[in-house]
Amino acid sequence: MIPITVMVTGEGTVSSKIKGHYNKDNPSTFTNELKPAVFWNITYKCNLNCVHCYIDASSKINREELSKEKLIEVANEIVKLELPLIVFTGGEPLYRKEFWDVSEVLANRKKPKLTLSTNGTLITEENAKKLKELGYMYIGISLDSIYPQNHDKFRGYDGAFSLTMKGIENSIKYGIDVGIRTTITKYNVNEIPAMIDFVVKKGIRRISLYLLDTIGRAVKISSDLPTKDQLISLTNILIEKAKEYKSKIEIEIVRGNFIGIYVADKISSNKEDFLKYLKMIQAQGDCGRKTISIYPDGTVRPCQFIDDYIIGDLRKQKLEEILQIANPNLEKFINLSENLEGERCSKCAFKKICGGGSRGRAKVINNNFWGDEPLCFIDYNDIAKRWGIIDSHSFIH
Repeated sequence: MIPITVMVTGEGTVSSKIKGHYNKDNPSTFTNELKPAVFWNITYKCNLNCVHCYIDASSKINREELSKEKLIEVANEIVKLELPLIVFTGGEPLYRKEFWDVSEVLANRKKPKLTLSTNGTLITEENAKKLKELGYMYIGISLDSIYPQNHDKFRGYDGAFSLTMKGIENSIKYGIDVGIRTTITKYNVNEIPAMIDFVVKKGIRRISLYLLDTIGRAVKISSDLPTKDQLISLTNILIEKAKEYKSKIEIEIVRGNFIGIYVADKISSNKEDFLKYLKMIQAQGDCGRKTISIYPDGTVRPCQFIDDYIIGDLRKQKLEEILQIANPNLEKFINLSENLEGERCSKCAFKKICGGGSRGRAKVINNNFWGDEPLCFIDYNDIAKRWGIIDSHSFIH
């Protein structure tokens, strides 16, 4: 995750509340490899049918999910381990009734902090009130267009837009910070500046822009990836939008860490600044590096955007056992940059910062899970030369 606004302005909104204040002079220490943020996919079920769903969620297919008793056992272990953050996701987490039982176990604790990733359609006033009472700090709600017909088409459900907007209103009404999660494709990338204006007017505090990742159902729409030129243009606009809406909203890029290198290069006034931005980006982590994902069946992955590798199984193991450096499946992703094989990624001086971008896109577009990130547009040799960087070992400790 690249915190564009915090990089550009030194200020956040939602992230500052959750993680504490951080910036280039004070990188976040909120998570680490052995105490990661947990993205908990609590169900495969969903009331929508999104074309890009990374977990292939559906209301029509029955798949194995952890029992209520096991869910509560895992929740108690997360508390015991003092993991810093849970992001409940799915499927649609509110679609599973046991979500509320698990939330009760975790409610109003110092650790973990509770957040929710949802399509927003099931956030009634009653549910918003319950979420607030349980101590949910933040709700990320999916919105892929400010045009109802486009959002509904992407989400596979007529009327999704109006239900989602109502869910946003209900959440804000009960005092929960709301952010928008938008999947960027070549079709909506030019709409993003107007979407930022739109969400600011709605009192929304954050916008997280996810580059389309080609796993799950999204494999079928890999041709919808934005182009490199579109991403360069968008990033330049986002830098200006971050300045325009300082303290009102924070803008983030997700699944595109190479963009952080580009932004650092653009906004740094000297080498010292540039190196500070790099360490700030590295501190955010990524798949297996400060994040894990628990799937509905109890398998554990480096993040919700990697389905090729399982790093553990809660049906057979304790979470504490999985979160050990001695776990070779986890170590592979903590030190992911050492496994990169692509012509560009393997030679990039910034590979320990970026982590090689999306492994899903590398697999689908370049036919190699450990290959090059197909959307990376930076000239890493030029940037390294400009700032006197020899290789990744010359500035990362």
